Amino acid sequence: MKKVLAMILALAMVFALAACGGTTETEAPATDAPATEAPATEAPSTEAPATEAPAKVYNVCNLVNGNLGDKSFFDSCESGLEELEAAGRITYTTIEMGGTEEDQPTWLSTLYEVSESGEYDLIICGTYQMPDYLNEVAAEYPDQKYLIYDSEASQPNVVNINYKQNDMGYLVGVFAASMTTDTTLDMINEDAVIGFVGGVDSPVINDFLYGYILGAQSVNPDIKVDTRYTNDYVDTAIAKEYGLSMINDNNCDIIWGCAGNAGNGAVEAALETGKAWFIGVDSDQELTLSADLAAITLSSGLKNIGDSLVWFFDQWDAGEDLFGQNILLGIAEGGVGIVTDKNYATYASDETKAAVEAAQEAIVSGELTVPTAIGDESGALEELRDSVRP
Repeated sequence: MKKVLAMILALAMVFALAACGGTTETEAPATDAPATEAPATEAPSTEAPATEAPAKVYNVCNLVNGNLGDKSFFDSCESGLEELEAAGRITYTTIEMGGTEEDQPTWLSTLYEVSESGEYDLIICGTYQMPDYLNEVAAEYPDQKYLIYDSEASQPNVVNINYKQNDMGYLVGVFAASMTTDTTLDMINEDAVIGFVGGVDSPVINDFLYGYILGAQSVNPDIKVDTRYTNDYVDTAIAKEYGLSMINDNNCDIIWGCAGNAGNGAVEAALETGKAWFIGVDSDQELTLSADLAAITLSSGLKNIGDSLVWFFDQWDAGEDLFGQNILLGIAEGGVGIVTDKNYATYASDETKAAVEAAQEAIVSGELTVPTAIGDESGALEELRDSVRP
């Protein structure tokens, strides 16, 4: 009898195991619908959430209507793309198209070629020289997505990212004017004269200048600003010539270079004379210039193009459709700023630092609105520029 009972118990255990065998393995989650599609009334699952699909890796083409190595504008863009690629968010190709007049005929044809290829999720370009070309090509390829920075196109498949360089210029002007009064600092003379080497005489470059002059005048209404334009972004020789003239002829002791690679000629002039300081633009040029040039670079006005590209991809991945819009990034959004460490921290007095901080707070709070040269047809900037020449 005991044997019979043992057999019955054994058979019962076998049937019990067979009945619950389906729960000993976890089924792979379905991949045809995201977990968020479950009805709102469904009780929360106690199971581990399904693994999210990896974010899209975008293939990007960066068209440079100039050359890398400018240590400012185009290099700032490239740094953002490098960061995105390192994070596994994009793959990208940069095409340097050159920035001289002889190079310009290739800009349109290159834009057509990369658009025709159909291999890129996004095509990027920048500067005020590209919108006409981009409007033409973007209209021909309405399914292609484009981004232009530091300028604006008018097609619905283009996102435009611009920056409040007038606000940045104001901070730099406050800083430069404050520094030029501190004659305890080596190479600062008694005359209140600062310089500005711009690229092309254009609305964007003049937006830097507008803020620069007004910021400087907020410190010293009688300050003089020597303004010159290289008329391109690659000719360092002409910028150096201008810098030498500013320093030797007009006693200028601080020069802000806003001409891409060309602007770096001004810092060479400052070094050669041993009588002036330099302020960089777009990138932190103290990190990119040679040691001797970096040593006389007091600060840099930052146009954070690279950061703005990372910001754009954050928005795109989050489902934001920014195409057809003009995005304007200022100090509050991190689009522009000024370097406040390294030489700035070393050489700027407490009074100078306080003046820059106060100007920044006034702009961010809305207490101060800096006029812009973009879209200004009143001639106010031209009149102001002429009035402060040495």
